[in-house]
Amino acid sequence: MYQSLYIAVDLGAGSGRVFLAGFAPGELLLEEIRRFSYPPARTDGHLRWDLRTIFEEIKTGLKDAGIRARQLGRPIRSIGVDSWGVDYGLVDAGGELLEQPVCYRDERTEGSMEKVFARIPRDEVFKRTGIQFLVFNTLFQLHAQVEAGIPRNATQLLLIPDLINFFLTGGAVTEYTNATTTQLVDARTRTWDRELIARLGLPGELFAEIVPVGSVLGPLKPPLAAALDLKGITVVAPATHDTGSAVAGAPLEDGWAYISSGTWSLVGVERPEVLIDPEVARHNFTNEGGAFGTIRFLKNVMGLWIIESCRREWRNQDLDVQYDRLLSQIETIEDSPALIFPDEPRFLNPPSMVAAVTEQLTAAGWHGPMEPPEITKAILDSLALRYASVVRTIEELTGQSIGGIQIVGGGSRNTYLNQATANATGLTVLAGPIEATVIGNALAQAIAAGRFASLAEGRQHVRANIRPARFEPRPSSKWEAAAQRYETVARASRP
Repeated sequence: MYQSLYIAVDLGAGSGRVFLAGFAPGELLLEEIRRFSYPPARTDGHLRWDLRTIFEEIKTGLKDAGIRARQLGRPIRSIGVDSWGVDYGLVDAGGELLEQPVCYRDERTEGSMEKVFARIPRDEVFKRTGIQFLVFNTLFQLHAQVEAGIPRNATQLLLIPDLINFFLTGGAVTEYTNATTTQLVDARTRTWDRELIARLGLPGELFAEIVPVGSVLGPLKPPLAAALDLKGITVVAPATHDTGSAVAGAPLEDGWAYISSGTWSLVGVERPEVLIDPEVARHNFTNEGGAFGTIRFLKNVMGLWIIESCRREWRNQDLDVQYDRLLSQIETIEDSPALIFPDEPRFLNPPSMVAAVTEQLTAAGWHGPMEPPEITKAILDSLALRYASVVRTIEELTGQSIGGIQIVGGGSRNTYLNQATANATGLTVLAGPIEATVIGNALAQAIAAGRFASLAEGRQHVRANIRPARFEPRPSSKWEAAAQRYETVARASRP
């Protein structure tokens, strides 16, 4: 049992990885086997994911993982898949994918919120589901597709990781943590809200059974197992929502908040039950399912998508915008005169992110330099100040003080943002592990296998085998002034 390895397939919104993970005593093995990218492309009138290519890449990664495990002389116990939330695909009775899944950044959901609320009031939807309102939630995506026309031969609707598991095993189920991102799950019963689905005229017959984290989904299909040389290996459902796995893999201290930092920044706390009341609704917080009975009470913040989109544009202009160079440049900028509100809708998927940022900076009264260092500092300082405002709101809504913040994911490598977050919140920040999602994915498999008795025991193993970077707050009048300027920008930008 101790020598067993676990394959974690982690699909982000644009790139994926296949890892081997191991939890022998004193060990936290994380070996990246394969990395691949799959930016969405516009086909058949929509921005879509090429799921067939994604699955082929996964199969290559699985086969390579088997080869590597044999080199290490260690057995593979199981495979787990996690991905981003809300997006889905439709399959027919023969198990064939009917069309490439539409990306959540597609514009098809424009106007869907208003149409849904005309049928069921916004407050009632929140009371039933406890999920924040985002225009790309599955509820609104599916409503838009129903209006356009669902393929008549569709027999199953599956979220992205559930589709991959279906292709691997032939079994069609939906794992709980990702199911909650649809905004179609009853927050209290943790099952599909059939009444809500029916009242909205959505095809409830297409929804699969919801299963909990740690469920054994079955063995690989025999022909696939033979082709990949992975016979006798089962597929286990981790927290298939990547943030769910990231939080599971974060060695959280009691009373601390987490920030899962990447394309999106998910800022929240772990709770034993949902928190649904008018104030939570007013602040548009969410109660997403967590691993092993927990609830992720959090807020979506636009995250590093903003700066990465700007860097992509700058690279196309042949500018040197390596991260280390940008961060060293902004360290020399003393003040934070330029600030944005990161959750402005204009930042979701603009034709030019640089133009969108400069437009908001100009609207906020900034007429200084608009070069990459100034824009980068504006984005990162604004993210830190947004995190601080969300953390304060969590304390108000839960009535509990937050003792510190654990930042996990790729964004935890950004030392400037980590220190800025400590400064803006006035709290200690621990940064890492970077691969919290992979760790959480593999931990769920290890718990299912009996390697750990509980999530708490698994987290203790992780805590004993990592060394997170520590950032203490550095109070200053400049950060106090920046916080005041940020509030002015935020008030002008919030809906």
